[in-house]
Amino acid sequence: MSVVTSPSPPSRADPPVVVVGAGIGGLCGAIRLAAQGLPVTLLERHGWAGGKMRSVPSAAGPVDAGPTVLTMRGVFDDVFRAAGARLDDHLTLTAEPVLARHWWPDGATLDLCADPGRNAAALRQFGGPVAEAEFRAFCARTRHLFERFEAPVMRSPRITAAGLMRAVADAPLATLRAMAPGKTLAALLSDSFTDPRLRQLFGRYATYVGGSPDAAPALLSLIWEAEARGVWRVAGGMRALADALVALARDIGVEIRLDSEVTGIETQAGRASAVTLADGERLPVRALLFNGDPRALTTGRLGPAMRHAVGAMATAPRALSAWVWGFAARPRGARSADLAHHNVFFGADPRAEFGPIREGRLPEDPTLYVCAQDRWDMPTGTAPGEGAGAQAGLERFEIIMNGAPRGSDVAPQEAQACRTLTFQTLERMGLSFTPMPGCEALTTPADFAQMFPASRGSLYGRSPEGMMASFRRPSTRSRVKGLYLAGGGVHPGPGIPMAALSGSHAAAAIATDLGLTSPSRPTAMPGGMSTASTRTEPAPSR
Repeated sequence: MSVVTSPSPPSRADPPVVVVGAGIGGLCGAIRLAAQGLPVTLLERHGWAGGKMRSVPSAAGPVDAGPTVLTMRGVFDDVFRAAGARLDDHLTLTAEPVLARHWWPDGATLDLCADPGRNAAALRQFGGPVAEAEFRAFCARTRHLFERFEAPVMRSPRITAAGLMRAVADAPLATLRAMAPGKTLAALLSDSFTDPRLRQLFGRYATYVGGSPDAAPALLSLIWEAEARGVWRVAGGMRALADALVALARDIGVEIRLDSEVTGIETQAGRASAVTLADGERLPVRALLFNGDPRALTTGRLGPAMRHAVGAMATAPRALSAWVWGFAARPRGARSADLAHHNVFFGADPRAEFGPIREGRLPEDPTLYVCAQDRWDMPTGTAPGEGAGAQAGLERFEIIMNGAPRGSDVAPQEAQACRTLTFQTLERMGLSFTPMPGCEALTTPADFAQMFPASRGSLYGRSPEGMMASFRRPSTRSRVKGLYLAGGGVHPGPGIPMAALSGSHAAAAIATDLGLTSPSRPTAMPGGMSTASTRTEPAPSR
């Protein structure tokens, strides 16, 4: 993006750009804005920053209780570079040699790795030459899609006809075939793989963005390519990434105010002009970046003037939620020694998972994701890493089960039913825990609804299901002048790198609209924003 000298540089006497919500999108947007020399105030209703990238305490130390997989690390390299910093100076990232270890009820296992050669050999051993050939063809398809759509769609502030034309321009027929328009992901996988277990494996990528494979569009197959390009382990857990972004934001002058809930957005002459806080404080804004669920706007939670800030179809239907366990225990059973860092225990039939969820019930035969936070992804049978509880034999675990979004409370008997379902399912597959955690270690969809206002417990905003879902997701600029959007409910969608990109898109739009940058070029292509205006003075003391 071209950077030009502003005819009237921002003054500290000007109202700040206010960012509401310190999730990943809000943090990255605040950093980008401060790097342009703007005064930025970041308001967060909770006592922590990071949004869904949260942790919970355990006897072995903090346990991740949110996202556990980091892909597309270059997105974060760009954010740090925009602030005149290096990601590697603030955080220790290690490429995972094993992306995930997959387990089935029939006893089969399959590792997928960052090495394409190892993957091909593993598929050949798993399902013979047919499985290997089908896998290679599937990888070629998803690679083609990712390479066409990363720059003009994911790294663009919004989906446009011109962007889509650029995506297909050099190979329109091949790209259309790869997209499989009109097909669901499940239908594409049925055409792609003979082995139903492989259909099940690659179908789970729809859940990464809150959809079910039998209703999500085939285009979501490209999520596999994003993961195949590398998964990164974050030293200290994923929570450390949020902490590093907070430290960087403060270093370049962002004022971060925790326990500061915004309850209203004011407008003047149709433009966002101020926010009001729960304690009655009123804070004028130069521009406003909202990093929350867009449904909080459409439901009027932040004032009646916000009800039409995004389109009527931008926030419904809702994407999936989850039942999340975070605890420390001693793993037991035949599978306990063979756990990798990332593990997926599949149920026997996806219909027994997604059918009940669609009806608002617990899945009958769930797929369970198990993050063994203290394991190093090495060959089967290696010992766990050195966590805080290693001497006592304790390891930290996060277990995620897909669930329906809901805003109502979860009754104690339903939480107990989830506990029974989760741990009996794993025990049948050779994994148990001592002690088995109680329901106090469980975060329910209703808990997420309380943590993230107006979300109804959905972790991903609007559902990705339906051929037009991506086009209906809100983009950076809202219908209210001066109000900009970021987060997983905004284009380019859910996921850690996508939320970060949404924050970068919003910051670029704000800088352009305030006259700080030139709009003559795309604002968020690979390589990130120019750092020509990066501020290097020390941050004020807090």
